[in-house]
Amino acid sequence: MVTTVYKDCQAKAIEFCFNIKFNYKETTAMREFSLLIKPASADCNLNCEYCFYLEKCHLYPDTPRHRMTEAVLEQMVKNFMGTSQSTYSFGWQGGEPTLMGLPFFEKVVEFQQKFGRAGDSVANGLQTNATLIDDPLAEHFRKFRFLLGCSLDGPPSIHDKFRLNAAGKPSHASVIKGLEILKKHQVEFNILVLVSQANVKEAKTVYRYLVENGYYYQQYIPCVEVDDHGELLPFSINGAEWGEFMCELFDEWYPDRYQVSIRHFDSLLFKLVDGVSNVCVLGRNCCQYFVVEYNGDIYPCDFFVEESQKLGNILDTSWETAMHADRYIDFGNQKTEWNNACSNCSCVELCNGDCLKHRVYANHKSDNLSYLCQGWKQFNKHSNKRFEDLASEIRRTRYEEAKQRAPKPRPAASTKAVGRNDPCSCGSGLKFKKCCGKGS
Repeated sequence: MVTTVYKDCQAKAIEFCFNIKFNYKETTAMREFSLLIKPASADCNLNCEYCFYLEKCHLYPDTPRHRMTEAVLEQMVKNFMGTSQSTYSFGWQGGEPTLMGLPFFEKVVEFQQKFGRAGDSVANGLQTNATLIDDPLAEHFRKFRFLLGCSLDGPPSIHDKFRLNAAGKPSHASVIKGLEILKKHQVEFNILVLVSQANVKEAKTVYRYLVENGYYYQQYIPCVEVDDHGELLPFSINGAEWGEFMCELFDEWYPDRYQVSIRHFDSLLFKLVDGVSNVCVLGRNCCQYFVVEYNGDIYPCDFFVEESQKLGNILDTSWETAMHADRYIDFGNQKTEWNNACSNCSCVELCNGDCLKHRVYANHKSDNLSYLCQGWKQFNKHSNKRFEDLASEIRRTRYEEAKQRAPKPRPAASTKAVGRNDPCSCGSGLKFKKCCGKGS
C-alpha cells in the first residue's frame, strides 16, 4: 500500500519546526513552536572539518566548557510547558548533546513530568554522532521514547574523510558501535547524511550502504559553507552537484518507495497531499522554532546563532516576548523576500526560495538566489511527475480506506409484518426466524 512509508515517516521524522500560516506583524496571539536546544553548546568529542557549529564557542569566550545547568534546564522546561501546544517538541542538539550524560536526560524527563499536565503530549528528538551511546543511555531513550537522528555519511571510506575525532582518528567504527547499541535496546533512530565533497558523487553507494545495513529512515542535508567573501569552502557542494546527487538518489529510492523513507521526499508528498509544509525549507516564514543555547540565550535558528540575532534569555525573557520581537518577525519574513526570479519560477511552491542559510551570505540580503537553486530546479523537474503520481495514489488509497470505514446503512424499517420465513429486514440474508426473530 502506497501510504505505508508515507504515514510511518510522519511519526518517525525528527521535526523541530511547525509551518505557521500567518503574518507575524498582524497578530499578537501565541502560536505553536518547538525548541532546538544546545545543552552542551558547540562542544563535541568529534572535530568534523565541515561542522558549522563548532565556531559558535566564540560567542562565549570566557567559558571553555559549556554545560546547561539544572536551573536553566528547569526554567526552560517550565516556561515551555506553560504555553499551549498540541505537542511539546524538544530537540536536543549540539555540538554533541550526549556529552551531558545520562543524569542530565533523566532530569529532562523529570522536569517534563513535573510541569506537564494530564493529557499533554511531549516529544523528544536528539541529534547525535552516536559515538558516546552506551547501554544505560540507550535504555533511557527507549523507555521515554526519544527519537534519535544519527550522523552517518556512508561507508568508512566516505564517512571518515571529514568526520574525525578530536585526535584526528576515524569515527565510523564508533558510530556503528553506537547504532548497534541503539538497535539492541530498540531505540527508534533515523540516519542523517551530510552531503559534502566526500559523497556528493556517491548517491547510489551511500543509499545502498544504508539500506543494506537496515537503515530505512534517512535524511540528506547539503553541506553549504562559505568564507567571509561568500565563496564556497572546499568541502561544500554547489547547485549542480546537489541536483545530480538528488536525482540519482531519487532514482535509487523510487523502486524502494514503499519500504524506505527519505525525509525530503516524504515532506514533498506531505505538501502535495495535505497542503502542509512540515519542514523549514518548504515553508514561507522562518519563525518556526527557537534555539536555546546552554546558558538560556534564545535565537531564531541554529544557522543564525549570532549576537545580532539574539532574542533574549529564558531566565528573563518570555516566549511571548521573543515571538513578538521585531527582530524575530523581521527574520522570519525574509523567507519570502526572495530574488525576483523566484516569483516567476515554477519551483517556487516547492522550495520557497530555499533555506535562508543558502541565500544570506557575505553581508548580502535574502534576495540572493540560493547556492542550490540550479540543483533544486533540476531535481524538481526530474521527479515532479512521479511525486504527483504518488500523491494521487495516496489520495485514492485514503478515499478507499475511508469508504471501508464508513458505517453501512441499515435497511429502512418496513410497515409490513415480517413472516417467520421471510428474509430478515436487517440484511443478514437469513430467514427472520433464524435471525432477529429467533425465539419469537
